[in-house]
Parts: sequence; C-alpha cells; structure tokens
Amino acid sequence: MAPILKTHLDDENETLELGAALGPCLEPGLVIYLRGPLGAGKTTLVRGMVRALGHAGPVRSPTYALVEVYELSRLNLHHFDFYRFHDPREWIDAGFRESFDGRNVTVIEWPEKAGTWLHPADVEIDMQMVDDEREATLTSNSLAGQKCLALLERSCAPSPASF
Repeated sequence: MAPILKTHLDDENETLELGAALGPCLEPGLVIYLRGPLGAGKTTLVRGMVRALGHAGPVRSPTYALVEVYELSRLNLHHFDFYRFHDPREWIDAGFRESFDGRNVTVIEWPEKAGTWLHPADVEIDMQMVDDEREATLTSNSLAGQKCLALLERSCAPSPASF
C-alpha cells in the first residue's frame, strides 16, 4: 500500500506553508500530479514550493501558457496545467516529452486531461474543499515518492498543520 499523508489547510497561508515544506523534499526526476477542483489551491501549493526553492519573482498559473518553467538553484521545476486540453493527444502535439527527462521536477495540474500519455506520478496530491477549509491528501506511488513524503513528514512534525 502506498504511504498516504493527509492534512487540513485552514487558509491560503497554510497551503503556501505546505508547498514551502514540500519544496526542500523535491528531487530532480520527480513527477507530481495535482488533482482537485478549480479553486482548491493547486497553484497556491506550487507557489509555496517554488518560493521555498528560492524563486523571488511571480508564480503564475500556467492555465493559458500550459507550462511555467522555473530554473532554480538546485533543480528546474516545470509546472503544467492541462485544464484546457480537450483531447489527450494535445499533450503529444504540445511537445512536452522532453520535460520528463529525469532532470526536472514536473508538477502537473489536471493530469487526467493528458490521458495515458504522461509518465506515472511519484506523488499524487489531491486537494479538496471541505466546508471552508482545504484538505490535502498526498500519496506516494514510487520509491522516490516515498522518500519525498518521508522527508515532508519529518519536516512538518512540529507544525500545527502537520499530518
């Protein structure tokens, strides 16, 4: 069974904090799927990751551009958003295969829109709205994913929003 971590996020700041805690746990080659409805905090989570890795500029949603690339001190992070895909073959036509080269961290919002063309996720993060709070469920699907979540769990242990 895949290790699972679950946490409640009271507000946007706690979503940013979870992303910030995830940032140092990321290693090149890691593939992360972000699932959840519009407004659940997926891009906010990525903003926390990217800022924790040293990016000081804006962190935009890639909804229209499809991908935002962040060249950071110790890794490159490619943030994809496939919300606007109407057919899974659009992923092939977009030419994104080179992003999955083992050197980049790839974070993908709406991965289901690319069908079966994507590399499998090492970590899946499901973000849902529950009443006025967000709930994040993180699942590892590989040894790299297990390592990432183990590091995250250790780094968040004293936090009030811990797992």
